[in-house]
Amino acid sequence: MAWLIDAAPLICDCFLLYCSGREGLKSIANSAHLFRYSVLISEKRGVMVQYRYAILLSTHVRRWIMYPEMRHEEVVYQNPFLAMRIWQIDTAKQAVEEMRFHTEQAWKQKQYSGWHYHEEVEFLLILQGELTAFCTEQQLVLRQGDIALFGSSEPHTTIQTQGGHLSYIVFQIDLRKYWDPSTLNSMRHFSEVIRPLSALNYVYKDNRGARDQTAALIREIYREMNDKQIGYELAVSSRIKNILLLLLRHDGGRQLNYNDNLLVERLQPAIDHVEHRLSEKLSVSEVSGLVNMSYTHFIKTFKKAVGMSFTDFVVYKRIKKAEQMLLTSNDSIAEIAESVGISNLGHFYDMFRRYNDCSPKQFKERLREPFSSD
Repeated sequence: MAWLIDAAPLICDCFLLYCSGREGLKSIANSAHLFRYSVLISEKRGVMVQYRYAILLSTHVRRWIMYPEMRHEEVVYQNPFLAMRIWQIDTAKQAVEEMRFHTEQAWKQKQYSGWHYHEEVEFLLILQGELTAFCTEQQLVLRQGDIALFGSSEPHTTIQTQGGHLSYIVFQIDLRKYWDPSTLNSMRHFSEVIRPLSALNYVYKDNRGARDQTAALIREIYREMNDKQIGYELAVSSRIKNILLLLLRHDGGRQLNYNDNLLVERLQPAIDHVEHRLSEKLSVSEVSGLVNMSYTHFIKTFKKAVGMSFTDFVVYKRIKKAEQMLLTSNDSIAEIAESVGISNLGHFYDMFRRYNDCSPKQFKERLREPFSSD
């Protein structure tokens, strides 16, 4: 008998995960911040044996395996080129002690019914009132001026824990959009290879300066997205990078992903090769030869240094280039797909949706839609 958890059709670099017994599926899913795999497992003479085959498992499917009671939230961007959404929530409710107690007890027992997750990183900024936020490893009581951070696809939930008026800003962003050659060395620290970004909440708790500066930047992003004055995209993008810079420079506990910069320098010829030949067929064997590494050594080193697999990196760069062409050229979608090295139009649509949750045509249309803060 065999089981196959099917997922996205993107074949990824083979990586051996050894497991036995039916708990193997969950142990693979538990590798949430390492790899996302779908595995073919067969039963032979009563023993579970994993074949040397793996395909990319979508985050949604992985979360479903681990926490089927959770809800996957689709985030609709206000500006797809910025890959973010920000809005303010105002409510006036009576805090229900019974609900707070029930949520807290469920969290302690690792029961996550009613929780949600999304691909985007999320910041919460409390303007007034009290809100308690939960992620799998933390319970955060947030009051005026406090900030909470949740990583990509990290399960979380919130409840109002003090009666009266509650006001807060929700800021969701896909950090993958901000990976480019000029920021690669810095952005790789935020890849969540080791742990989710919620591990950085201690920065906002312990460092008032970093917290106040970040709060001011979030308010400015909110204002820019509402006013939409000329150049607001530049203003928003720069403030997002300032928020990340504050986290990076105040991470005294070294909770981000740190690797030797020498690895990135050694891989630079491979990275440059990808940048300049996105329209061509790219093979690991060819690219690994540029840096004098074996196939296996190259894929492991690339993942460690860059924070994503070589296959993911190539697809990401191709989709980024396609996004730029969609917004700056009059080429057809088929022509754009061909120019970024994806000749199969159906595969191009699949990959584009994976990164943008919309089709290429919808991507262009969304950018022209009027902003709504609802």
